[in-house]
Amino acid sequence: MDTNRILIFSSSRAGDGGYLEMAVPVIKTFLAGQALNIAFIPFASVDNNYEAYAEMVRLAFNELPYTITTVLPENAKIVVEKADAIMVGGGNTFKLLHDIYDCQLLDIIRDKVNKGTPYIGWSAGANITAPGIGTTNDMPVVAPKSFNALGLLPFQINPHYNNVIPTNHNGETRDQRLQEFMQMNPGLPIVALPEGTYLQLEANLLVFKGDYEGTLFYRDEKDALTKRTIIAGEDLSFLL
Repeated sequence: MDTNRILIFSSSRAGDGGYLEMAVPVIKTFLAGQALNIAFIPFASVDNNYEAYAEMVRLAFNELPYTITTVLPENAKIVVEKADAIMVGGGNTFKLLHDIYDCQLLDIIRDKVNKGTPYIGWSAGANITAPGIGTTNDMPVVAPKSFNALGLLPFQINPHYNNVIPTNHNGETRDQRLQEFMQMNPGLPIVALPEGTYLQLEANLLVFKGDYEGTLFYRDEKDALTKRTIIAGEDLSFLL
């Protein structure tokens, strides 16, 4: 994992900001402003209008020297294999993973990233860096071949995290649902990312960044389910 370069955002927007407004300057620094060929994987889109989705991304990066090529079912392997960086957009995580399996991309993406190709994702694109997608907030609109994901990180991600409890709400809170996951999967911590936050991994250093505090769900030395606050700039490399 010492060669992995991973940048994953909770969401494409923070607060009332524009599409990828917060992410673009971070990505520019991460990629050192180089002219790169980026493979954009749009499969989390449930309407399958992949070129329209990719064009939104291109507009967000229109001042940077990137060539953003849309990954489509008919060209998926060759586009990803030739890319200098991989970018995976948000949407429905089940749909995204379903299509990645259908296009036989899972191993190709994992192998490229493990050899140093930068990986950038947000929302669903962040979810799939975990061992599995069991902590997504999305509905299973389609069944992927497996819930097993890229496993680029050895812990789970929960994007768009909040634990707000509406008045008269009698269902489970987000925290309760994440704790249920940990009951059934005791060896997997969860990093919960509120909108406006992200994780950056470079040179085996994993840092939590952004404008808000995050939450880490884990088991303590007594094997009790525990959660604690993560602050901006905190080194989370102990999770690797």
